[in-house]
Formats: sequence, C-alpha cells, structure tokens
Amino acid sequence: MKEGGLKIGVLASNPELYSNRRIIEAGEARGHEMQFLNVRHCYMKLDATTPEIHYRGGRILNDLDAVIPRIRPSMTFYACTLLRQFESLGIFCLNDSVSIAQSRDKLRSLQLLLEHGLAIPTTGFANSPLDTTDLINMVGGAPLIVKLLEGTQGKGVVLAETKKAAESVINAFKSLNANILVQEFIKEASGKDLRCFVIDGKVVASIQRVAAPGEFRANIHQGGRAELVKVTAEEKRIAIKAAKAMNLKVAGVDLIRSNNGPLLLEVNSSPGLQGIETATNEDIATRMITAIEKRLASKLS
Repeated sequence: MKEGGLKIGVLASNPELYSNRRIIEAGEARGHEMQFLNVRHCYMKLDATTPEIHYRGGRILNDLDAVIPRIRPSMTFYACTLLRQFESLGIFCLNDSVSIAQSRDKLRSLQLLLEHGLAIPTTGFANSPLDTTDLINMVGGAPLIVKLLEGTQGKGVVLAETKKAAESVINAFKSLNANILVQEFIKEASGKDLRCFVIDGKVVASIQRVAAPGEFRANIHQGGRAELVKVTAEEKRIAIKAAKAMNLKVAGVDLIRSNNGPLLLEVNSSPGLQGIETATNEDIATRMITAIEKRLASKLS
C-alpha cells in the first residue's frame, strides 16, 4: 500500500460478485487497503464511551476511513443499522444509512421524487382489496403494471394487458396480504429503459436496457441486454436531480422515454457495475474510489 492510502471497507454479502470484486481491485490499484466485510459477520457494541463494530473473530473495525455499502435488499435493515454505527464513529459512508433506507422504500422514494418536481408514471398504491376497479381507473386503466412493493430486479412485477387480468393480478397479490403499486404502462417505451449512473452529482455513464423478446421488463436480471445510448441533457439533469433528491452520492437512476418526456422509474442505491461497465468500457469502480478520495483529501495529504 502506498504511503497515505486509506482503509476502505466494502460492506456487502458476496465477495465473488463482479461489482464487489471490481471495487476492491480499483481501490487496491489506487494504493488503498481494501477489506471485504460480509454484513452478516459484523456485529456492534452500543456504548456511550467505547462504541465499537466487530468483525468475525473479534477484529475491531473502528479504524476504517470509509465504507462502501453494497446492500442486498434482504439485508437492508441490519446493514443500515451497521452503517449508522459506522457514521457515529466518524467513518465516511459513500451512501449513508438514511438515504439507503429511503431508497429501499419504493413508495417513499416516489413521493420524494415528486416533492422535488420530478415526473413519474402515474402510480396507485393500496392495501385493501375493495376498490380494485377505481384503483385501475386511477392510473388510466389497462394495460397497466402491478408491482409488489418489496420486489427487486424485476421480480414481483406483472404486466396486466386487460382490465380482467389486472383485477385478477391485483386480487391475487392482495390475498397474499401484500402492499401493491399499480402503475400506468408506458407502451411507447417499447420495453426499453435508461440507466444513468450518477456519482457525486455527475452522470458518469449511461446505458439503454432492452427487454428480451416477449418480455416488458428491461432488467438485466430478467434477460434484458445493455447497449450504448446517448442520453439528452434533459435526461442527465433529471438523473442528477433524482440522485440529489434521494441524497445518494452513488445511484443508478432508471428512466423511460415517454410521449410526455422522460419519466423516472426508480433510484437504486446499490447499482450493479457489470452491465454498465461492460457496455460502456467506463471504469466506474475507480470513479467510486476517487469520490472517497475527494471527500477524505485531508487524510491523504
């Protein structure tokens, strides 16, 4: 390690994941001491005088300079608790606990984006199984998208082509006692969406994700493919504003092109690097490290 390098922890679940490997390689290449920290192996001591975070085997992590959170949805609650502890110890977190928790609450995210004057597809939210017809009409009728509030990577998302299908899907989801979102279907997007990768208030790379044939979800995890795209100045402005609204230093902002201009789908606080780095040849992992260096410049001098 070069003189003056930082101690950076990558807080995640799977060390073999492309994104986590790339971040660790990028940090080491820039002379930092990188540590992979499995969320499940961290535990903490809450104490007024000597608060601590320990790692498997009893190692104390209080001497880290920064933490890069890469949190899978199932670990959000525990990981955010850990991040709060790191923050209370004065350790810089590339995305903080409040922003991550907020981004994982789909409904709160949409409300926040709207509060900041950002456009989204018309969305309905419900818990009771009664007014299904009104809920469908509220977002402009079928075809429409029905989403489970807890779904990720395109899971728990259904396209209902007719009113009858929409009623069936909504009632099936409600019988699970699940919270659901219904959203207008933007047909003209033709199964494509844009992913803008924002770091420190700049769009550093963008891709268009194209759904597999016969599929409406453009998520790479659902068989979609990534391709190069030229995003407009307006789309960049919206992506930057969305990341700022969510207070995220690193964000994957998903947009679709509609007849009424760009609409925001969601803002991801742990966006994957593989699809976007492979398609664009941009070294995003290094950009994440340099964002930390910029923030902690006084420790490096």
